[in-house]
Amino acid sequence: MRRHYIDNLRSLCILLLFPYHTCMVYNTWESFYVHGQNVEPLADFIIFSSPWFMPLMFVLAGISASLALEKRTAGQFIKERFFKLFIPLLFGIVLVVPAQSYFAERFHNGYTGGYFKQYILFFTTKGAETDFCGGFTVGHLWFLAYLFIISLLALPVMLWYNKRGKQLNASRLTLPWLLPMCLIPLLFKPLLDFSGKSIGEFFTLFMLGFFVLSREEVLKRLEYRRWPLTALGLALLAGEFVFYFLGNSIGWVAYDIMKRIAGWVCILAILGLGRRFLNFTGKAASYFVLASFPVYIYHQTWLVAAAYYALALTNIVPLQVVIIMAASFILSIATYEITRRFSVTRFMFGIKAPKLTLPDSV
Repeated sequence: MRRHYIDNLRSLCILLLFPYHTCMVYNTWESFYVHGQNVEPLADFIIFSSPWFMPLMFVLAGISASLALEKRTAGQFIKERFFKLFIPLLFGIVLVVPAQSYFAERFHNGYTGGYFKQYILFFTTKGAETDFCGGFTVGHLWFLAYLFIISLLALPVMLWYNKRGKQLNASRLTLPWLLPMCLIPLLFKPLLDFSGKSIGEFFTLFMLGFFVLSREEVLKRLEYRRWPLTALGLALLAGEFVFYFLGNSIGWVAYDIMKRIAGWVCILAILGLGRRFLNFTGKAASYFVLASFPVYIYHQTWLVAAAYYALALTNIVPLQVVIIMAASFILSIATYEITRRFSVTRFMFGIKAPKLTLPDSV
């Protein structure tokens, strides 16, 4: 039986990127491709959601890998990842991401040249992803690169685990065992950490999804304990806010630890809530199962373009926010509708041809 709530949680994570990256335009700690006023409540939304929503994406990918390897060989799995992740990564870097650096150059550096001149500069200028001021970057497509690498690194372990025919005893995976597992990603965070995005941390989250959170008995337990987990997750997020605003050396260390603990508990709570309330399908849900992945690829470029023009159009922040989110969402969906109709663009952006049955999740 298909776990529709896994698909729906993934779709909601992708949709969350529209408000999340819109709020990045107004964050209070770093620049962005286009940066407006510093708006504390919008910045707080990022602080609230960042501990759990991208980690949740890697956990969901691990769960989906467990389901995929039940009916795929190693060769089929690698082939699927290559066409679903690596090919869209390449075409995204060539065709989608450069526009973000173009608008960043115009906004931050007063660039007045044409797009194609900047396109050449994109591939010949070393970028600085921390200040978003132009030059080469993979942008938001780091997720595709990480997930592709992690999938290949994890494959031998996953195949060995499935071949041995002996799984973890799910009856012992109660909350006293599940909650301390937050320490595993925390311990691996220093491993291959690039600009705050750790392959080690996300690898462990992927593997926890594969080994632990793919087990139906565990998911039933999370559903049963969904409200206590939700309350605990919110309390930990509140603690994260406290340490963030302390801001001294002790506060930053505590914040980093609390962020991982809060994120893990929130992931457990969200899986329980999702199993209880999101295990359904329908026309809209089925549409976003197919659309969410290419929409992820397109969304930030349209959002940066929308922010560039919205900030020039009006000084009213609420109106800017509405314009940015609405325009980027509509344009991303429109781009998906166009690209899904041609075999060449389906190949370029990992879009599966329409079928009578839903495709397997990433």
